[in-house]
Amino acid sequence: MRNDGQKPPVHFPDHQGYEVGYAKPPASTRFQKGKSGNPKGRRRGSKNKPPALNEERLKSIILEEAYRTIKVNDSNKQVTMSMAEAIIRSVAVTAVKGQTRAQRLFLEMLGDTERSDKQLYDDYLQTMITYKLSWEEEIEYCKAMGMKPPEPIPHPDDIIIDLRNGGIRIKGPLTKEEKVKWDRLRARKIDFRESIAHLQQLLREDPDCAYKQLVLDDIAHEQKMLSMLEKAIPD
Repeated sequence: MRNDGQKPPVHFPDHQGYEVGYAKPPASTRFQKGKSGNPKGRRRGSKNKPPALNEERLKSIILEEAYRTIKVNDSNKQVTMSMAEAIIRSVAVTAVKGQTRAQRLFLEMLGDTERSDKQLYDDYLQTMITYKLSWEEEIEYCKAMGMKPPEPIPHPDDIIIDLRNGGIRIKGPLTKEEKVKWDRLRARKIDFRESIAHLQQLLREDPDCAYKQLVLDDIAHEQKMLSMLEKAIPD
């Protein structure tokens, strides 16, 4: 007889005569021997298995953590930024406050970044110069041999290289899809120029014609459209 003031648990027999109650579920809902209780779940210990030889799990974890966004205090408000941004900002702020080690670390990071960017740009500049010169030679050779010259994308004529400051500008299409659009717009530029020339010829032949103002309006409209195309697609 229990004397703790609580009623003893009530047990009910199920249809197979098994007593059901506290810590004694019905036989139909118990785990069956040899059958998983979670057949679709993750196997125990699978998360802790070592990575395969072709995996770089630690690198993935580091990158995910570096670019995970967090909220940081900025003046009197909170801003959202990546973990990497927050760390760099913390180093910079500490450096500004006069911490010598932080100053040295920040300047080293800045120098490494600028050197890396400079090397990438130098490689890009050399690649574009080589590309432009090689295709120009190929096109000139085809013309000299009476053959139809190729039309590479980007075309070497569209690559503008300023050797004085190392600037590179591409004024033409970079893909086949862009080339289709550029060719269509270039054709429109030719149409506008021909239309303007035709209308101007009409005014030269009959400067006092009755429809002079209409012609002038058409010329102004065509010139406006041509100017827009020339800014978007320079010759």
